[in-house]
Amino acid sequence: MTAAATSLPLPGRRGLGWLWLAAIVIALDQLTKALIVGQLHGGGEWVVTSFFRVILTYNTGAAFSFLADADGWQRWFFTAVAIAATVLIVVLLRRGGSGVYCAGLALILGGAIGNLIDRLIIGKVVDFLLFHYQQWAWPAFNVADSAITIGAALLIIDSFRAHRREPVAER
Repeated sequence: MTAAATSLPLPGRRGLGWLWLAAIVIALDQLTKALIVGQLHGGGEWVVTSFFRVILTYNTGAAFSFLADADGWQRWFFTAVAIAATVLIVVLLRRGGSGVYCAGLALILGGAIGNLIDRLIIGKVVDFLLFHYQQWAWPAFNVADSAITIGAALLIIDSFRAHRREPVAER
């Protein structure tokens, strides 16, 4: 096999190289959650600044505790959504795209799997980052949530970038 032949991308695998980024997100997410649960399992908090604390809280719902007060069915609903999103994102990564697009998908994938692991193992998601000001507080979140947010922002940025389009054939 020639060097030129080995450097060609494999069909259908163009964006799968970005799975390393998803794996890093999953590892960082699970590592930080294990650290927080191990250190703050009995309660307490770490005051980092006047507006930021590290706490231990659990979320049975989705973002902003959406459906957290439901009767338990939401665990399996959000598990199914995460699995469906994982499959869709892997398909989209196989198709490839710009670096910004693939990085965004990989960050969302890593975040979705990180929170999925929590739902499958303990039935709820570990959250620990809390930003606040006086009586107001942003809902606590984690590394996976951060990756999903950054990934979504990258997808939005990519959608505004000029993409090459094939000229429309004249009739």
